[in-house]
Amino acid sequence: MSFSFLPTLMVDSVTQLTPQFLQSRGISLLMLDFDNTIVPYTTNIPTEEMAAWLESMKASPIQLCVVSNSKNDRVKIFCQKLGIDCITHAKKPFSKGIKECLQKFSLSAENCALAGDQIFTDTLGANGCGVQSILVKAIHNHNIWLKLRHVAELPFIFAARKRRVDL
Repeated sequence: MSFSFLPTLMVDSVTQLTPQFLQSRGISLLMLDFDNTIVPYTTNIPTEEMAAWLESMKASPIQLCVVSNSKNDRVKIFCQKLGIDCITHAKKPFSKGIKECLQKFSLSAENCALAGDQIFTDTLGANGCGVQSILVKAIHNHNIWLKLRHVAELPFIFAARKRRVDL
């Protein structure tokens, strides 16, 4: 497993990821961060585009599981409503939640990816567990702390710029 702040891939939004693209990379399980990856921190309601993407992914051979550090019930409620598996209290970048997800689905790390908006939690956690890391742009950095975190991530985003995929 590798200690790296560089994502395997970068895309603007998870909605760009298609089952065909994921399967071409050997991915059968896509783990998703919740806040600022699926919905902003400020709401539980996905955009029409995100809701449609989630439904199309559920109808595909790609399995989905939300893996979130959140301790808030809103993640569980959201996932139950949409029929998506979830793991909360994941403690990313540590391996707890990611390993729990791998065990839940009985898959090896090389057949999985984790898409999220944060390098210091999502990317680092995925890379540390041998899971492909997919960095997405944050939906909305609505406060100073999120904006400062993004500034701290910019050198790694720049270093990984050739890993950007336009789908």
